[in-house]
Amino acid sequence: MERRDFVKATGILGGLYTLSDAYALTSAITSSYTTPGEAFWLDGPMRWAQLAFVERDPGHYDPDFWLNYFKRIHADGALLSAGGVVAFYPTSIPLHHRSSFMGDADTLGYLVAGCRKQGMKIMLRTDPHATRQEVYDAHPDWIAVTADGQKRRHWANPDLWVTCALGPYNFEFMPRVNREIMERYQPEGIFSNRWAGHDICYCEHCQTNFKAYSGLSLPKKADKLDTTYRKWAEWRVKRLRELWDLWDSGIRQVKATSRFIPNGFPDKVMTGREADLFFADQQARRGLMPPWINGKGAKELRSTLGLKPLIGIFSVGIEEEYRWKDSVQSDAEIRIWVAEGTANGMRPCFVKFGGNIYDKRWMDAVATVYEGYHKNERYLRNTASLARVGVVYSEQTDRNYGGKPWQQKSGDHLDGMYHVLVESRIPFDMVNDQLLTPEDLSRFKLLILPNVAALSDTQCQQVQAFVNRGGSVVATFETSLYDEEGKPRPDFGLAGLFGVSYNKNVEGPLRNSYLQLHPDAQNSQTNQILDGLEQTPRIINAIYKVDVKPVADFSSPITLIPTYPDLPMEDVYPRVAETDTRELYVRQAGNGRVAYLPGDLDRSFWQILSVDHGQLLRNVVHWALDEAPIVTVSGPGLIDVTVWRQSASMTVHLVNLTNPMMMKGPFRELIPVSATVRVNVPAGTIVTGVTLLMSGQKSVFEKKGNTVIVSVPSVLDHEIVALDLA
Repeated sequence: MERRDFVKATGILGGLYTLSDAYALTSAITSSYTTPGEAFWLDGPMRWAQLAFVERDPGHYDPDFWLNYFKRIHADGALLSAGGVVAFYPTSIPLHHRSSFMGDADTLGYLVAGCRKQGMKIMLRTDPHATRQEVYDAHPDWIAVTADGQKRRHWANPDLWVTCALGPYNFEFMPRVNREIMERYQPEGIFSNRWAGHDICYCEHCQTNFKAYSGLSLPKKADKLDTTYRKWAEWRVKRLRELWDLWDSGIRQVKATSRFIPNGFPDKVMTGREADLFFADQQARRGLMPPWINGKGAKELRSTLGLKPLIGIFSVGIEEEYRWKDSVQSDAEIRIWVAEGTANGMRPCFVKFGGNIYDKRWMDAVATVYEGYHKNERYLRNTASLARVGVVYSEQTDRNYGGKPWQQKSGDHLDGMYHVLVESRIPFDMVNDQLLTPEDLSRFKLLILPNVAALSDTQCQQVQAFVNRGGSVVATFETSLYDEEGKPRPDFGLAGLFGVSYNKNVEGPLRNSYLQLHPDAQNSQTNQILDGLEQTPRIINAIYKVDVKPVADFSSPITLIPTYPDLPMEDVYPRVAETDTRELYVRQAGNGRVAYLPGDLDRSFWQILSVDHGQLLRNVVHWALDEAPIVTVSGPGLIDVTVWRQSASMTVHLVNLTNPMMMKGPFRELIPVSATVRVNVPAGTIVTGVTLLMSGQKSVFEKKGNTVIVSVPSVLDHEIVALDLA
């Protein structure tokens, strides 16, 4: 029984389901699972190992060393390099370059046999993005062409040529490679790296095919607001989908239970619909990137994949701009990155480039993590997320929105809201804006729309229907001010929900502007929204704000103090002490609540990290949620919290991000924190025991009413609080 079928059958769609409904739903789904024969291998492996060969590995590396390591860490899935730019087996396909170091050996075959002997499932890797001179000489039309008409040399290795992903190399040559690999080794599937191409290709095939599709010439450059480029992007997705179908069907002809898995696809909804499992290539952080980015990527894919197996590839090396592929990350950095992925529903897959190891320091860290996950595997086979907050992300907005000064760095809206929720320890999931049906949203009480600017009329109606069923909404800035194509509307698509109308202007950047706070001891709503801000009459404003006029009655505790000079010092004083321009609009909407912030407070928070902005956004979210959180975690530090249900248990993941290197890695060390975890369980639920899985401690717990209280004396990197349920 699928989740949405059960929802329909039980009539939960009459409204949003409660936490008790969630427990009933996951129990029913779990009890109805059956093993669909051999294809059930898809949900089998929980810990993957990827060995990405380099051409000189044959004869220069020890395969038994790797097989022993796979056994030590309890790896049950292997991702091994097979062919494409280099074949690591005795290929018989002309122009399929065989490793010059292999001789008569079968490097791939030996490792496949060894992994199979250990009971591991096998995924074989190809890479079709580059090729050698002999292919260029035989088929120059297979090579990608730049905008100035030049055949494209490889940017990292000028001895190679870049292939066109949308032409005959992938559509004619690679299917033969796939078939040969499948027939020789019968793997569970083929994973293809860099299969989707690099930038716009101007080869003869792309010119002809795009012209036939659109009647247009190829765009001169990548510009997401250019109509020709948008048409090219649409055609590219269609062409890649055809390629996915071609490769997948060819693989299944050889072995029906095998799958083709692309390394990334430009449409997450299509990925979720078509893929039976997926490898997420989120290897490590770089630059100014927080470690929760790995969890964010997992949440986004989970929103479309559901509970299909999601494998998170992580690098043991540094992934900064200059790509030191034989480098080693610190143990602490590896452990936190993997913890973020696992806590958000991914299964780990380490990748090592090259079989000949120069630096083995990473191996103990990976072994420690994998051994812990192996020991507690049944608690990682999740049947449902129990998050009640959904954050909407919009590929549609990313594609079609931008160009104006206030629309730059639009991704910062989502990152700011994401960080607020992590700091607030609020369990939440991501929601794709193409999946807003009652079935998709029924488990959520609150939807957050961080500047989801481009929404269709249908999507706006779906959000309104969510509120009509008792849900709540928090939205910011230009949410719904554009249609699905990015064309501006005369008013918000959600104007009726927000209770405000667009006043034809966006103001900013707002230098030296403030938000006036109006406390009211007799007003519980005001007290909740201004909680923690009682000691100040004002906080800094957002950087940009949409000018709106209310069309409903509001009593808002936050108003505008307009911009006034910040130089010279003698002139730094407000010209207008106070206005009645509201900067937060909150109201009850049936059984739900709606909060709209006209400022880019979420983006401003990410860029400035103002404590006051974080507190205000946290308060608005709690006010809108309007129910006791499923989990409350108290104690010092920054802890990312997720909550899952399994067939006979419930788990609370605590990932400890408390570290001076949280915003710029790598972590040097892990700094332990303590926590008290309070879990609200449905009435009648019997908790038979509580275990702290990663530290291996049995925990004494207390139950007060429907709340289970657990003391966690120390969280180093990742602790999993497991509640066994009768």
